[in-house]
Amino acid sequence: MSKIRLIFILCLILQLPTTVRAEELIKVSLLPQWIPQAQFAGYMVALEKGYYREVGLDLTLMTGGPDFPPFELLEKGEATFCTGWLSTGIQRRDLHIPVVNVAQIVQRSALMLIAKKDSGIDTPQSLNGKRVALWEGDFRIQPLAFFRRNGISANIIPLYETTNLLLKGAADVIAAMWYNEYHCILNSGFNPDELKVFFFNEFGLNFPEDGIYCLEETYRSNPGMCAKLVEATLRGWLYAFDNSREALDIVMKYAEAAHTGTNRAHQQWMLARMKDIILPDGDKDRLGKLRQADYESVGAVLEDMEFIKEIPPFREFYRGPQ
Repeated sequence: MSKIRLIFILCLILQLPTTVRAEELIKVSLLPQWIPQAQFAGYMVALEKGYYREVGLDLTLMTGGPDFPPFELLEKGEATFCTGWLSTGIQRRDLHIPVVNVAQIVQRSALMLIAKKDSGIDTPQSLNGKRVALWEGDFRIQPLAFFRRNGISANIIPLYETTNLLLKGAADVIAAMWYNEYHCILNSGFNPDELKVFFFNEFGLNFPEDGIYCLEETYRSNPGMCAKLVEATLRGWLYAFDNSREALDIVMKYAEAAHTGTNRAHQQWMLARMKDIILPDGDKDRLGKLRQADYESVGAVLEDMEFIKEIPPFREFYRGPQ
């Protein structure tokens, strides 16, 4: 081979696209709304597999929890992106706080009420006069709407992190997340057929939960960057569902580093339930998308119960995959 030809080939090679260099990466941060667990497996997997770097992002995955309110830190500029419930995002937007949803990860609500079957609770009306333990904040919106729609007058008591109120008989019913507290109750010795559960999505109160949010200014200044973050995240979720053992290794690495005290069996259950609510009926076409019908349904409940003054325009609120 002649020297001229060799030089020509080397020049062509040098012009080929390469992976993004570190100095070209855009630095961004993402704050999940709770501690490291399989609820956020897609983000951890995308980070560990290098998916964010492949799209040009140097992402810092922040550690969430009760001391790190995601929307507040987003508004203060301490996080570029955060995760949060759709109902929370709508309320923030109604207060003229310029948050936008760039991806709706969860499609089916996982919030539920649980009672022991031997308590005689088997219909919504049988909740009348019962002691119902509920979390504060947005966790109460669906239960209160459920009671209102069914003419239920319940004795509401505060619920904290433990399920002992139900297990020890201090409450007749407790709120729970399907992917978390429900499994803890099963692990305490109950069989599924010994429990009566009320899934709110089965009663016309489907509030899609975790979505990805940023400030409108962030989106307007770089919509491509937002789209790339979503692209890498969705890729992370699909990889996690298809490679659950590896995904659980990654989740446990983050959970142990944060000293959450969880175990692999519980995280395995959680990851499986996340697949159920992120990909209902295995429908990958809905992945990451916020349906306008779901948005308006949630907004109508919030407006009816006076949590918001009016439903923000959908096209101003949602900037995610179509």
